[in-house]
Amino acid sequence: MLEGGKVVRLAEQEGPARYLIARESNVTPRAGEVLVRVHASSLNFHDYAVVTGMLGPRPGVTPMSDGAGVVEAVGDGVTEFASGDLVMSLFFPEWRDGPVGGANRRVMPGDLGDGFAAEWVTRPAHWFTRIPKGYTLTEAASLPCAALTAWRALIVEARVKPGDWVVTQGTGGVSLFAVQFAKAAGARTIASSSSEAKLERLKQLGVDHVINYRSTPDWARVVREASSGGADVVVEIGGAGTLNQSIRAVRPGGCIVLIGTLAGLHGDVATRDIMANNLRLQGITVGSRAHQLDMIRAIEANGVRPIMDRHFPLEGLADAFVYQASGAHFGKVMVDIAGPRR
Repeated sequence: MLEGGKVVRLAEQEGPARYLIARESNVTPRAGEVLVRVHASSLNFHDYAVVTGMLGPRPGVTPMSDGAGVVEAVGDGVTEFASGDLVMSLFFPEWRDGPVGGANRRVMPGDLGDGFAAEWVTRPAHWFTRIPKGYTLTEAASLPCAALTAWRALIVEARVKPGDWVVTQGTGGVSLFAVQFAKAAGARTIASSSSEAKLERLKQLGVDHVINYRSTPDWARVVREASSGGADVVVEIGGAGTLNQSIRAVRPGGCIVLIGTLAGLHGDVATRDIMANNLRLQGITVGSRAHQLDMIRAIEANGVRPIMDRHFPLEGLADAFVYQASGAHFGKVMVDIAGPRR
């Protein structure tokens, strides 16, 4: 019987290197719980905000919202999973279905509660879903935050349909999943980056039009020209710093889904243009368990696979965050965990 596994806990909120790796005993699952041997996690900007203290102090918390692993034991009353099943986490494990609300988002693993930077976790069974058929656990660990955000943004809220023009920004996890889901839905895509090398890789993914936003700061004009009047949907990751370009890039009656604030939290917003053009500005914070199950079925039907960049061991978590902050990545930065077997 394994006595314990490695777990990361935040020590101080002064940077991504300020954490402790301890060894803690496994907790036998109680009624309604499962014991999971975690194989992998992946980095999201939210995780970076937690470990660097941007969201306030989180002393003692185990970071990382994403996790995928193998069920090793189940508690009484658990019927959805059995020992040996492959599972992945949920960003909002208590948001099972229905409209978004405060109560169903109070629990956030890796932030308001322990996450998945650990070799073993014991959690309620409904905090997990199955993984897509044919996926590895590492691939599945890239999905719960980034992929589900892109899925809800495009499919649930924007209701993208064949022939629509979808604009994405950058080459992080959400943006690349958005490209893939848009293409799977039959939409046409425009993607931006400041790197010519990354723009070439976007073309290889089947993106219809690419824009270097550094050499073309008025990229909204290029979007309108390429799409013959404006995009149907813009996946906005910049926030205040880029929102006005998105407002100018979208067609009358179009939709901007705001999923990040990487370019600023505050700034002037062209509210008159939003009103005059009857635009919809929709904030997105991941999704529900029902959304995740729908996304899994769509992934299986369309053959979508995650785009992964570098892999780091659990002990190299600080290095992983430094790499993420450099902006050099194309796709998801992964953490390989795979705790020892019992």
